[in-house]
Order: sequence, then structure tokens, then C-alpha cells
Amino acid sequence: MNEIVLTERLKGDFKSLPVTIQKKLKKQVKFLAENPKHRSLQIHRIEGTRYWELYVDIAYRCVFRQEGDIYYLLAVGPHKIIDEFSRK
Repeated sequence: MNEIVLTERLKGDFKSLPVTIQKKLKKQVKFLAENPKHRSLQIHRIEGTRYWELYVDIAYRCVFRQEGDIYYLLAVGPHKIIDEFSRK
């Protein structure tokens, strides 16, 4: 099983999400820990960066960084959150 590290930013983002999205994120994090290739995650690199994104649902994304079997979850929010990380 992969290790999941929740950053302070992600914890803050999580608190501001609607409860339905919080539940979806918890489910997706479980999939990430057990099987990062799970098709509902739709993981892909944010072009030109060292960051990756996974789908929480059609409108929400979670941004993370991977080091071996450790996944650092950095931020979660509406799809536009990707713009913030595509510039880093």
C-alpha cells in the first residue's frame, strides 16, 4: 500500500469543500493508496511540471507530488486549481 501525506494546504482546502466532494476525495485517496492505476483517478502529469493531478469528480481535482511510493497531496479544488500549479 502506498503512503499518503496530506499537506496543511490540502487540509485547509478540504475543509472548504462541499461535504459531497469531501466524501468523493476520501474515496479517491483510498484508491490512490491501494491502486494508483484505478481508472476513476484518471491520473496525469500537469504539463511541464513535476506535479500530477487526479480527478475527484468531473469538476474537482487534487494536485499531488510523488516520490516513490509516497504521495504528497498538495491541494484540492475546482479544476482551475490546476492553473496555479501549471505555472510552478
